[in-house]
Amino acid sequence: MSETKAIHPGRPGWWLQELEPVLISSLDFGLIGLAVMGQNLILNIADNGIYCTNPSAIICLLTWLLGFTVAAFNRTVSKVDHFLENEAKGKSIVGAHSIQDFCDKLKSPRRIMLLVKAGPAVDDFIASLLPFLSPGDIIIDGGNSHFPDSNRRTKYLSEKQIRFVGAGVSGGEEGARYGPSIMPGGNEEAWPYIKDIFQSISAKSDGEPCCDWVGDEGAGHFVKMVHNGIEYGDMQLICEAYDIMKRGLGMTNSEIGDVFTKWNTGVLDSFLIEITRDIMKYNDPVDGTPLVEKILDSAGQKGTGKWTAINALDLGMPVTLIGESVFARCLSSIKGERGRAAQLLEGPEIPAFTGDKEAAIADLEQALYASKIISYAQGFMLIREVLLLPRYPHERAPILISKLQAAKEYNWKLNNPAIALMWRGGCIIRSVFLADITKAYRAKPDLENLLFDDFFKAAIHQAQPGWRRAITQGIQFGIPTPCFSTALSFYDGYRTRDLPANLLQAQRDYFGAHTFRVKPECQSETLPEGKDIHINWTGRGGNVSASTYLA
Repeated sequence: MSETKAIHPGRPGWWLQELEPVLISSLDFGLIGLAVMGQNLILNIADNGIYCTNPSAIICLLTWLLGFTVAAFNRTVSKVDHFLENEAKGKSIVGAHSIQDFCDKLKSPRRIMLLVKAGPAVDDFIASLLPFLSPGDIIIDGGNSHFPDSNRRTKYLSEKQIRFVGAGVSGGEEGARYGPSIMPGGNEEAWPYIKDIFQSISAKSDGEPCCDWVGDEGAGHFVKMVHNGIEYGDMQLICEAYDIMKRGLGMTNSEIGDVFTKWNTGVLDSFLIEITRDIMKYNDPVDGTPLVEKILDSAGQKGTGKWTAINALDLGMPVTLIGESVFARCLSSIKGERGRAAQLLEGPEIPAFTGDKEAAIADLEQALYASKIISYAQGFMLIREVLLLPRYPHERAPILISKLQAAKEYNWKLNNPAIALMWRGGCIIRSVFLADITKAYRAKPDLENLLFDDFFKAAIHQAQPGWRRAITQGIQFGIPTPCFSTALSFYDGYRTRDLPANLLQAQRDYFGAHTFRVKPECQSETLPEGKDIHINWTGRGGNVSASTYLA
């Protein structure tokens, strides 16, 4: 897919190194952590610049010529020297060999970004920075931190008069270098001081930066967490389509690559479809066979998809597709056990496909499109749950208390159109599809569910027949489709007015006196509406109910 990237020609950065002695307390930005993301992001920052308001004429000249001026530091200081002598040579980047040296090089308020491993390393660097910072300085965590840690850090540093920002950064190595999606949240007082740099270096979509303020405390990392969960789902859906084409339809990798090439010109146009096309076409230079078929089918994960699923469970939200995508990776990881199961457990033999292959591929496209709609709808449902108090509490009685607690804990006011826009470019899940989501939320910011938007409602109705046929075909082949299937199950459950949970509630009350509530149209003197009711189902039990409806 096409997008506008923040690419600028190189500038004569040797000026900066020559003038380093006079630039103390004058550099625009500091970055700690020179791994792949850190190096590429710092090069991106150095290549970008805006109008300079510094009273020093020489600094304004340098900013115009060089872009932003950046200080670089790494715990292993030899990496700093290597970086300056190689990738950063000629750029407006100055190295530091200690935390104090690093902080001394930055103008006030200091803008410092950490791109280090999430967890204790972030806290360690914050602790080492604090003795050299001044009130109003800004620390930005650009790693994949869990949002509760960003909540904690925002509060802790605010007490020390330091502004903390937790910024989700997506786009991988190339995105960091030429324009990522950036999702900042935390202490909003910091935003006016970092907006220029972040929006300058971010990807652009239709001329708009894929970066905007997300919300308070850990809101930025929360949105990045949901982004990563959707990424898990998108990747698994593509894998399921590949598996059906490969094993079910008997297609070669080159033929499958041709399908992804075609799909990338339509509604599925996206970064992940694009790279899958490339992967399918890539052959091992040694023997000319598809390299992907030599890769061990045991998927790794860093935990952000798991965090999304856990948070959904905590909030009582049915984010089923992301959950299944995490479990699919878990299943893939027990490779040895699956090998033994393959020898012992029977299933249908997959015959040579003799049907209409083009029709089957068209059905797969619809299944992938419809399932993506469900995945994003679920993701925005989760985001919705951290915004405000439940709008329809009488409809959510069984989990009302947990939702009230979540709303009280976070109390964020997130901007759905801005979130969709931030995901349109630079990030791993970027796609033309997100333009339609942005349009939907701009037209109706309080849209209850993406499926209620006219465009997506029509799209899923149109895709539904092929979606169902593709899943049925997978079942007949004996090919697992966990995410295709759970997406359809969610859709069917979501559109069902009366689910069989009435029986489940009766069972819970029967064995545990957990009580139930009656439908409004069925209320009576003995079965009042809105009350927790326990029935002595056998005549042998007692009349004492459990202490809470949530038990």
